Amino acid sequence: ISYSLQHLFPQDGRAVFEIDRNSGEIRLSGDLDFEDVGVYRLQVDASDQGNPPLSGHCRVVLEVLDVND
Repeated sequence: ISYSLQHLFPQDGRAVFEIDRNSGEIRLSGDLDFEDVGVYRLQVDASDQGNPPLSGHCRVVLEVLDVND
């Protein structure tokens, strides 16, 4: 199975998250700041190498909490 990440909101989320194409693990590649963005909406797409290939997707919603309050 191969995984890919589609950034739905905000569009500049590409600089913050990355996905491992083989395991599907989502990692931070930048810093999160509650004052900049409070919620990220991502779509994870998965497809296999079957014949015919099958695919699916799920939505991941990440809420950033302000730990300073």
